[in-house]
Amino acid sequence: MSIQLFDTAEVQDFLRLASGLNQPGGNPRTKQIIHRILSDLYKAIEDLNITPDEYWAGVAYLNQLGARGEAGLLSPGLGFDRYFDMRMDAEDAALGIQNGTPRTIEGPLYVTGAPVEQGFARLDDGSDKDGHTLIMHGTVRGANGQPLPGAQVEVWHANTKGFYSHFDPTGEQQPFNMRRTIIADGQGRYKFQSIVPVGYGCPPDGPTQALLNQLGRHGNRPAHIHFFVSAPGHRKLTTQVNIDGDPLVFDDFAYATREGLVPAVVERTDAASIQAEGLSAPFAEIVFDIQLSALVNGVDNQMVDRPRLAA
Repeated sequence: MSIQLFDTAEVQDFLRLASGLNQPGGNPRTKQIIHRILSDLYKAIEDLNITPDEYWAGVAYLNQLGARGEAGLLSPGLGFDRYFDMRMDAEDAALGIQNGTPRTIEGPLYVTGAPVEQGFARLDDGSDKDGHTLIMHGTVRGANGQPLPGAQVEVWHANTKGFYSHFDPTGEQQPFNMRRTIIADGQGRYKFQSIVPVGYGCPPDGPTQALLNQLGRHGNRPAHIHFFVSAPGHRKLTTQVNIDGDPLVFDDFAYATREGLVPAVVERTDAASIQAEGLSAPFAEIVFDIQLSALVNGVDNQMVDRPRLAA
């Protein structure tokens, strides 16, 4: 039997009461958001005839999600992070702003305080013996296309097991392994040596993967490298590049792949290239130039303030 109560005065009055709209204290914005969320959920209960058993299974799931610290993992998996990018793209389009390098999601594994290097950085500490050497470099340019000396390039990525330092369940990685902040040189150039990362999957026994299983979806990401790039007079760019050739490049459970963010990976096997980099074996090379967008009326109108791990 389908009971229709949502549009009654009793339920609508109750929603305002539960949201604190009838109370003088509190935060008006919080009240507005909670009222909308409660209204949508109450309506979903009615429209889908959600049972108490199903509701309480959902409550238990949220408890599991919090206990495992996976809310930040589920968010991109359900497309929320990508949807915010879509909204920012639409806002830019409405303002007539063109972005050089596409934005894409941050992910949940950034750590503040990475060591700062000038122009060049060695990201990995050499402990991952399965790693294939990667040399990645490019030029950071401003909205006018000119190089940006002193631009700040923050970069982080996983090891060959798909784990990030500070989040590695094996405990094998030292703090800030494969994490650095690089200050571009006088020509706006950045460069780093590391290893080619691999993709990762959601913990198979965790609540994120459990929900994805219910949706018939996998929880895997292609190999990728994250970037924050900033410079005076420009908006901070949040982006990441996928490693070309990974079979999941266009099947990312987090929906982070975008055109322009899959640069070519070139294998350098010739002696001249190897010697020029001071190496003793072949390596992979990625060239990735970055173009920032200007501030909007003097402010970064799309800066994202979110909790992040500090170490």
